[in-house]
Amino acid sequence: MNNSTKIYLPIIIAIAVVSGMYLGQWLNYPEKAASTSANQKFSRFINYIDQSYVDEVNTDSLVEVSLQSILKQLDPHSTYISSLNYDQVQAEMRGDFVGIGISFFTINDTIAVINTIPDGPSDLAGILPGDRIVSANNKNLITSTTDSIFSVLKGKPNTQVNLKVKRANQKRLLDFSLMRKRVPLKSVDAGFMLNDSLGYIKLNRFSETTYSEFKAKLNQLQPKNPKGIIIDLRNNGGGYMKEATDILDEFLSDETLMVFTKNKDGQVNKRFATSSGAFEDTNVYVLINEKTASASEVIAGAIQDNDRGLIIGRRSFGKGLVQREMKLGDGSALRLTVARYYTPTGRSIQRPYDAGTDDYYDDYQSRYVNGEMKFKDSMSVNKNLQYKTPKGKIVYGGGGIIPDVFVPIKDTQTEKDIKFMFEGGVMSRFMFNQLDQHRDYYNALSENEFLSSDLITYKMIEDFENYLGDFSMSYDFDSSIKQLKIYLKATMAQQLFDDNLANQIIADHDLMIKRLLQLKSN
Repeated sequence: MNNSTKIYLPIIIAIAVVSGMYLGQWLNYPEKAASTSANQKFSRFINYIDQSYVDEVNTDSLVEVSLQSILKQLDPHSTYISSLNYDQVQAEMRGDFVGIGISFFTINDTIAVINTIPDGPSDLAGILPGDRIVSANNKNLITSTTDSIFSVLKGKPNTQVNLKVKRANQKRLLDFSLMRKRVPLKSVDAGFMLNDSLGYIKLNRFSETTYSEFKAKLNQLQPKNPKGIIIDLRNNGGGYMKEATDILDEFLSDETLMVFTKNKDGQVNKRFATSSGAFEDTNVYVLINEKTASASEVIAGAIQDNDRGLIIGRRSFGKGLVQREMKLGDGSALRLTVARYYTPTGRSIQRPYDAGTDDYYDDYQSRYVNGEMKFKDSMSVNKNLQYKTPKGKIVYGGGGIIPDVFVPIKDTQTEKDIKFMFEGGVMSRFMFNQLDQHRDYYNALSENEFLSSDLITYKMIEDFENYLGDFSMSYDFDSSIKQLKIYLKATMAQQLFDDNLANQIIADHDLMIKRLLQLKSN
């Protein structure tokens, strides 16, 4: 395994584990009381330590460590969320937070606005990319920590915050008074027509707002009469099952089985499509990769098992367990596995975990070295878990969704690193500094002017190489110059316009999308 993969694998795993723990929200499996003797034993154990141990001990910390240790014995996806992290996790999955609607860097001890969220408080007030926020409600924000900045900018809905802002080419500080509002955290990154006949929608997770976001994109595409819809679920670690099944309902006919779950008592919950789908006769293509997990796999599995569309890409993560949130009374919560889910043909795509969590993730890592990412024949399947779709296609359980059309990774190591730099935000701060040098010019560009202009110059690439050198990263991009320019321009599009335009730039050069277009042309 190369060093780059080792660096980013924890992020991959975190996506699969954390995002995948909300599938059980729509289930109604009854809670059962725990063993009284077990409760008493654990309570006495902690009390004895608290009252009698020779040194002072933080028993709250002991309990948290104990909980983590217990969960590790169960399965890889049951997890504990501390009270410190609970609000942040909830906001992420709720799909919004209360604030002023900006993304920012802290540069030279000052809040520098990257961009504003469309129709958010800052956008409506006239704050611009490149502005520096100096103070909020008379509190000096220069040299403030990130936590203290958030505590000032966030707050209760409809509360006022007064900002003083430094803008380039303005001698005096500008005053802005705005109201904190609920600001969306997008789970749908992009939605646009790829060509005259194909619509494209990309999802990064399944939060409470995902279906409404997805439906809004469908409504925008519908007047253009797309003959097919691409649902891009690559790098999507999952989320709420209900949002996934609501999306499926747009494409599956009435009474079509979408997914079912089974708990340890054998209780089964089935989810069927309704007659409300607006795209039941439209071709469907689902893009997946090794980081596609959980609720994303529910969609891919239902489309594949019902012979409804093509699954394109690489084998998905393989997470078929259902979690349910249980609050613990002190602001913390448990996301406990309460059931397994099964695709319509009856297969579980959960990878084995009986050898322990470490072995579970080692098995995932092995994909990067056993050839599976580059050669379809290197992808192992369990022939004892073979199923047939209604039209006779063979599908497999026990290890993720196997795509109908395999698309290998063909990137060189440098090209992989370029993608990681884009996804991990390395390019973002560099690009902000570049834009800041000529902010008035860049902010004045229309979308058409931006797309038609060759804005990524060789001087900018040289500056980027020097920027990486400041962090002890040495690159010569001569052999990957085309891809570097694509991702730098996509980064620029993110900051000047939005993720939608950035994804359009990347999609024009995407290998999976190119493979799909090739299939359609043939």
